[in-house]
Amino acid sequence: MADTSRPDHLPNLRADRQPPHPSWLPRQRRGTTPQMIGRYPDFDVLESQDSWDEATRKVVLARLEPPGPLRFFTAAEESTLRAFCDIVLAQDEDPRVPVAEFIDDKLADGRLDGYQYADMPDDGDTWRLVLQGLDEAAKQRYGRPSFADAEVPSQLALVEQFSRGGLYGGAWSRLNESRAWSVCMRMALTAFYSHPWAWNEIGFGGPAYPRGYMRLGGPSGRASVREPFESRGAVDKDPVRLVQEEGS
Repeated sequence: MADTSRPDHLPNLRADRQPPHPSWLPRQRRGTTPQMIGRYPDFDVLESQDSWDEATRKVVLARLEPPGPLRFFTAAEESTLRAFCDIVLAQDEDPRVPVAEFIDDKLADGRLDGYQYADMPDDGDTWRLVLQGLDEAAKQRYGRPSFADAEVPSQLALVEQFSRGGLYGGAWSRLNESRAWSVCMRMALTAFYSHPWAWNEIGFGGPAYPRGYMRLGGPSGRASVREPFESRGAVDKDPVRLVQEEGS
């Protein structure tokens, strides 16, 4: 486990400017988290489900149901979609939050965000073009038949270039690349952080309805105090504050 009393684990302070592999986090002891690691190893949000009303409980527990087959993406697109989601969310082993299935369901059912950029196709077409563009880039730059077939370092490099608008030609010529990145990451992050396993990972107590909050001192500082349903993290140090203090 990394020494989080020091800020050295922060990406911008590392030689490669990449985060360390999440295996430095402790193993989860209660509940489930992605890859069974997390900062709150003794926290399980589902232990609070009796405090939720029936409608809330039904919505949250439905997210734990085994996902069905994809309905929007083709089989060829599916492999690239899964590889992309795993890379951007650092999910490299099970258990995984089923992000690909969430995205597929949302697109198949047409449950979109109610707006789109004026210079962009709709979200479904944006996703298809992004997956096509990643496959083309993997073939052109690394000689691999698809993004999913590329080595992980190559996938990381392609995703980094995508995030910075550094992929060109082919499908990318039909997209505003920075907006495409925004569309994809918005949907992927929404999928990930709407899942109870992700809540366990970050110590989020889930819906506060109808329970509400009663201790408003905040998560840190002299007035801080935890709610009864909150759990103490594996470390108390705030790495952001450490960096600020050392830089002053």
